[in-house]
Parts: sequence; structure tokens; C-alpha cells
Amino acid sequence: MQTLNILAPAKVNFRLDVLGKRPDGYHELRMVMQQIDLCDEITLALTAEPGISVSCGRKGVPDGPGNIAWRAAEVLLARAAGTTGVAITIDKKIPVAAGLGGGSSDCAAVLRGMNELLGLGLSLENLREIGVPLGADVPFFLFGRTALAEGIGERLSPLAGVPPVWLVLVNPGIAVSTAWVYQNLRLTAERLLPTLPSFAGGCADLCAFLANDLETVTIPRFPVIGEIKERLLAAGAHGALMSGSGPTVFGIFAAEAAARRAAAELARVDAAWFVQAMKTLT
Repeated sequence: MQTLNILAPAKVNFRLDVLGKRPDGYHELRMVMQQIDLCDEITLALTAEPGISVSCGRKGVPDGPGNIAWRAAEVLLARAAGTTGVAITIDKKIPVAAGLGGGSSDCAAVLRGMNELLGLGLSLENLREIGVPLGADVPFFLFGRTALAEGIGERLSPLAGVPPVWLVLVNPGIAVSTAWVYQNLRLTAERLLPTLPSFAGGCADLCAFLANDLETVTIPRFPVIGEIKERLLAAGAHGALMSGSGPTVFGIFAAEAAARRAAAELARVDAAWFVQAMKTLT
């Protein structure tokens, strides 16, 4: 049977504004989202027997229907209406529950891969529509470029001019529940959102635009996130921010050498931290 190998990149949020709570219980968001060169490696293998298996072996990643990649395969196998099954192997490089979108990216990769293997001929727009109920970040990973994401993340517009930069990611290995963060977020009154910059000034303009409303919840509860931001800035980062609902923090660097020096410095702080230098994907 056919086999396909796919890379599923992580993301960071250069900006995350929470605009309010919707009648359906979700929050209205405005985000600037960027894919980065940190990828899970996924293998899809069609099987003669019906059924779905997921093999990952990483703590916190379920192997059954609780895995978003499993649910993505289920949807497309149902569309194929055949007797084929699929075995999914996920080699996790992206930290779990880290604010980096690893699960959503895996889901998007499975949707793309199963569409190809099964010969369904679904457009990217079709796949994004399928992806929305599976996970709010799934449409972004199918979009495949730097984006302004609005609504719950399903309304996407390409964002041109964002400069390529180097990042140092630091994850302290603590568990932060996205649901808990949003439940404890205190929304402010109506405010004037800054307009999107042209980013013509490169790294400086990008760093001036960084903001994440969810830090108001996570940093008081987990001070280490604020400590990591300070350490990244002290190590030479032009800007630092928590990604998504955390706990991963990233620092922005204009050059690879500076990013790698800072990563080496941060890695010496705590051996349990995940620290890695990488570039944004253009």
C-alpha cells in the first residue's frame, strides 16, 4: 500500500489580541501567525484493512480518537467511502501543549496527506473548512504562509513583508491549559487596536509590534515565563514574547550566530528546559 512522509511545522504568534467573547463561548481573536523551521515528521501508510492507528510514543499524545490527527484521518476516510485504513506514525519534535500548534499542524498534515493518498481531489479551501471544527489553528497550517488570523483563527489573510528572522525558543516544561488561560482572562473595555505595520523597517518594526494578551494570565501564575523573556532580552534578543497560551517563549534575532549564542546561554540555565534556535519559514 502507499506511504507518504510529511513535515508538520510549528508556529509562533507575533501578536495575539483577544477582542471579546462570542455567543458560542469562543473568543474573538486577531493574531499574526508565522510558521517556523521546527517540524514533526509524519508517515502515513494506507492499509488494506479498515481502521486507523496512531503511533507516537510521546507522553501527553493519545494514540486513539483523542488525537486530532486520528480524527482528521477519520473524516477523510469517511469521504473516500472505501475499505482502506491508515497507519499514522508521528515523530514528535515540537514540544507538546507548548503554544506552538504542534497538534494542529499534525492534523493539517494528515488532511493534506490523506487527500493525496486517497485521490480525493479536495481543494485547500475544502480542507480548511474540514479543519475548522477539528482545531482553531488547523486552517492556518493549511494556509501555509504568514497570516493575519481573525475570528477563532479561521479567517486568514496573507501578510506580506514580515522579515525572515531567527528565533530562540525556550520551553520550561510546565503544563499550561489553554482552556484555563481563556477562562481566567479578564477582558478590558473596547480598545483601539494598532494598525498592521508595513514591516518595512525589518526586525525593529516586527519587535515593536509584538504583543500577547494571554501573558496577563500566564505570567502571574507562572513567573518563570517572565523570567525567560528577561533572560532572552539580556542575551541579545531584539524582542521576546510568549507564543499562544504558552508556556513557550521566543526571542527574535536578526542573525543566526547571535541566536545560536543565546540558545547556548539559555540552555545552561536549566537542563530541563527545551531550548532551540531556528529560523522562520518564508
